[in-house]
Amino acid sequence: MRFYSNGKLLITGEYVILDGAVSLAAPSLLGQSLEIINNESKHIKWFSKNSDGRVWFHCTIRIESLKVETTSSNEISNKLIEIIKVIREVNPNFLNKSGSNITSKLTFNKDWGLGSSSTLISNLSQFAEIDPYELNNRIFNGSGYDIACAKSKSPLLYRLIKNERDIEMVSFRPIFHEKIYFVYLNTKQNSLNEIRKYKDLNPSNSLINEISDITKKLLKCSTLKNFNLLIHSHEQIISKLISKKPIKQELFKDFRGEIKSLGAWGGDFIMASSDEDPSNYFKNKGFNTILKYGDLLF
Repeated sequence: MRFYSNGKLLITGEYVILDGAVSLAAPSLLGQSLEIINNESKHIKWFSKNSDGRVWFHCTIRIESLKVETTSSNEISNKLIEIIKVIREVNPNFLNKSGSNITSKLTFNKDWGLGSSSTLISNLSQFAEIDPYELNNRIFNGSGYDIACAKSKSPLLYRLIKNERDIEMVSFRPIFHEKIYFVYLNTKQNSLNEIRKYKDLNPSNSLINEISDITKKLLKCSTLKNFNLLIHSHEQIISKLISKKPIKQELFKDFRGEIKSLGAWGGDFIMASSDEDPSNYFKNKGFNTILKYGDLLF
């Protein structure tokens, strides 16, 4: 059996998605597959492969007791067992009849922050035939936008209303999309840690409405100039909320265009928009992973 889920980018909203802001999320062309081959053993033999095909994690777990016999990382194998236990609460027969060789393979670098965890949750939920949102909420307690992206073929507006999800498929491929780039900051950000910090803040209703308004206006943008004005405003609002400088002010003051952090600030990808190809600019500053809009998003 084989399953596949898309990665994701959160274009607008950032942390405020947790408090009901209308946010724009986009599934990526890159994702993660999960292949399961049954065997006659009493073990789950797990292999996680990076986009270059190298195994970056492996473990062997007894199917009945879920005791780890071998592992390359105690932290990751413990998280995997936690996930399996939660799945078995809903589907008691999950991975307990016979042994299995299970291989998860990313088509993006695992450090990029494009959803290695959410794609795994989505794939395992498909395999176990359970609700991926419920599993995600039990394990990571996030907003769930990444789960929505996992099986979507188009961008979407995502909003949480009293723990209920409002999801609307939308078109987001601006006529100037060839002037939008995504740049990896050479640092993987820990979203869970950042979410914990954010939950101590109390964004006002007016701030949440401002972010929602920017999101809706972004969808209707017909010029790069207006697009840049909107993402600049978005950066300023989030900057004040979390007391961090916008990434452009921090690292790219001389950039001729606009830059927006995506998701948890301080790592993973940024979105850069410019009339000129900015590849040499970022490479000269040591950031060599630069993807065009069409290389990453549907």
